[in-house]
Amino acid sequence: MLFKKSSMSSTWAPFSSSSVQDSSRKFTHGNSVNHRKILDAVFDACGVPAGKFRAACSCVDKLDKLSWNEVRDELVMCKGLDSAVADRIGQFVDLRGGEELLEKLRAFDELRDSEPLKQALLDMEKLFHYLKLLGIQNTVSFDLSLARGLDYYTGLIYECVLTGEHSLLDSLPSLGSEGESEAAPPAEEDDDEEGPAEERPCVGVGSVAGGGRYDNLVGLYSRSKVPCVGVSIGVERIFSILEAREVARKQEVESRGERYVFRKCDTQVFVASAQKNMVDERIKLCGELWAAGIKAETGYRTLARMLSQMQFCEAEGIPLAVVIGTDELEKGEVSLRVVDTREQVPVKREDMVEEIRKRLAKL
Repeated sequence: MLFKKSSMSSTWAPFSSSSVQDSSRKFTHGNSVNHRKILDAVFDACGVPAGKFRAACSCVDKLDKLSWNEVRDELVMCKGLDSAVADRIGQFVDLRGGEELLEKLRAFDELRDSEPLKQALLDMEKLFHYLKLLGIQNTVSFDLSLARGLDYYTGLIYECVLTGEHSLLDSLPSLGSEGESEAAPPAEEDDDEEGPAEERPCVGVGSVAGGGRYDNLVGLYSRSKVPCVGVSIGVERIFSILEAREVARKQEVESRGERYVFRKCDTQVFVASAQKNMVDERIKLCGELWAAGIKAETGYRTLARMLSQMQFCEAEGIPLAVVIGTDELEKGEVSLRVVDTREQVPVKREDMVEEIRKRLAKL
């Protein structure tokens, strides 16, 4: 085990610009929410037979991959709905926005008397109330096309979707919801247009996480009703995204004429010592680096060979090491080592963070 902590931002960006960024290459994420009872009320108001609610729901769930016309054809030709019913559904699933959408739904005459809808809107009001308290209401889109095709959802449903630059996604496989392999429509290309990064075309990566509330599922396997909320993560898709980001980083580093080093982890600094009774000092150093927003870790052994620790840094792609020993403690210093070149220099303890930041900026 390693003492380890990664620096993570606590700032939430607006829904339109939240991003996971790697140098000039970036992915943008959007968080969508809906409520299963709202969909049921909409289907009922549109004339969908109760026995076909879930079938209609699974069709609507495909709107992130198919056009409305394709979904409409499936509703009519495969699920047996009347074309007028499908058209009414289309008017609702096109709605998206924020908290203001709650009043818009209440204003529809055909939904006004729906008790399930009233309860669902109260749930959504409570959700937006908490989002506003956290100051993150702009990170969420209330999207009536979000359906989550599984039958066991009974309340709130949600999904996180990524988009990214076309150039960054060239190496990504086509994946379905939460990582299942699936054919996807080709992205639009514009071979004639380069332009700055913010003007490059963005294409969809798809859902990387999703879930919702299910009140009845656990009750199928127990004697009591256990309301639950869950989420599933698209591990395969996320790994594909990480791989694409690393390919982009390699190209960027090599374009500057520098040597690319593959990093297996985000750790920037490894805190090392080859002497006994240094565990406390190593942990203190990690705490100082974490407080400064630097990603650091140290080994769990009370005594480890320096060679083994440096070999670990090389294997994991950790660029810097801070070495602490009795001599350094007496002098109020640390030894800062560049793992790749093995250059090692003494640095005053009070200057350590600034010097590390300078070194990291050059990597």
